[in-house]
Amino acid sequence: MTVAKIETHPISNLNRRMLLKGVAACSTVSLPTGEGAGVSSSATSTLANIRASAGLTPLVPDRQLEQAALQQAGYMAQRRRMSHTTGWGKDFASRVKGNGIAGAAAENIAEGRFDLEKLFDIWVHSSGHRRNMLDPRFTRFGLAYVRDGSDGNLRYWSLVLGK
Repeated sequence: MTVAKIETHPISNLNRRMLLKGVAACSTVSLPTGEGAGVSSSATSTLANIRASAGLTPLVPDRQLEQAALQQAGYMAQRRRMSHTTGWGKDFASRVKGNGIAGAAAENIAEGRFDLEKLFDIWVHSSGHRRNMLDPRFTRFGLAYVRDGSDGNLRYWSLVLGK
């Protein structure tokens, strides 16, 4: 998350200072460092195979969607819990809009000590997560994770899908 993103949220100057102070205090623990950025390209063939099994075209990795995914993964790692809503009360729809993403979108999240292969195995066997990945409206995706600050094997994952 960048300061520019934080400043776009409608909060007072006092609250903004408190929020930035809190973000800075947590930055050594679990805010996005970019470590989990770039995993979208690693997931391209996995997602293509999942979609091909349903007769759908592959999804294209997208930096804007990956940034939104990294932002959410970082939030979850910072809070040490899975959630589609941030501590600032931003639900998925408002976060998508705030990241400049237009049109239909969906998000899959996960928390666990597993790699990319296991992640998609879990999602493909979950009806709601599978439905998101097989939605024919989607053409792009972004995937990211952030490691938990106290357990380097624990990852918070976010997949954002869009048109």
